[in-house]
Amino acid sequence: MVYPDPDPVPSAAAAGDEVSPARRRRVIAAIEVLLCSSLPTQIVIGQVLAAAGLDPRAEDGQLSPPFAFTLLLVDSIVLTALMVALTRAHGDSPRDLWLGSRPIVREVGYGLALVPIVFLIVGLLMTAILRLLPGLHNVAENPIEQLATGGAHQALMLGVIAVLAGGVREELQRAFLLRRFEQHLGGPVVGVIVLSIAFGLGHYPQGWDAVIATGVLGAIWAIVYLRRRSSVAPIVSHAGFNALEVLRVAVTSVR
Repeated sequence: MVYPDPDPVPSAAAAGDEVSPARRRRVIAAIEVLLCSSLPTQIVIGQVLAAAGLDPRAEDGQLSPPFAFTLLLVDSIVLTALMVALTRAHGDSPRDLWLGSRPIVREVGYGLALVPIVFLIVGLLMTAILRLLPGLHNVAENPIEQLATGGAHQALMLGVIAVLAGGVREELQRAFLLRRFEQHLGGPVVGVIVLSIAFGLGHYPQGWDAVIATGVLGAIWAIVYLRRRSSVAPIVSHAGFNALEVLRVAVTSVR
């Protein structure tokens, strides 16, 4: 009599069933990364604004300040709401994701202390690029900085957008995306590398030197988040850096 094997080898189909949940989670995480990368939301919002009659270009052919400000502000609201919804859909807490357990006042102080450090890093890096690789400074007039040269009102608007869409939204976004990489897409190191490169390339209209500088800044703020598990310090540091940059450009343009 032939007795059945008490420990049969799992079939290929059964093995596939065992790994499919992890694979499914990776696919979902990848879709969420793409969805919350700002590309889909900004394309859709930009099309809606254009259809509503808001021209992306001003009469001189430059980027229209009303269009740019509206696009960034609406995108920040939509994207933050989307990240909150997706975080809660996974049974996680947005507060835990973005605030962590550290005292907020202490994190604010830490973020403020980082502002002069990141300014120094960017200054040294841009100086080195101009001296060693001047060809990377391939954009004579930064299109974003031009938005700060249209008077005090326009500079103030850019400062507000730089703080909200840059400092706040981008750091909430960075933490959300890092969590996806950390859990399902290769780990935190992969997340820091991929997101920092993407963050830098997002500033390509400002020149290759800006791509490198912002990529380095993105890596710094990503590492700060991963070490402290709170977005407060990166938000304060990023917002402070952006606000001072707008102030620098506005003051320089007056001179």
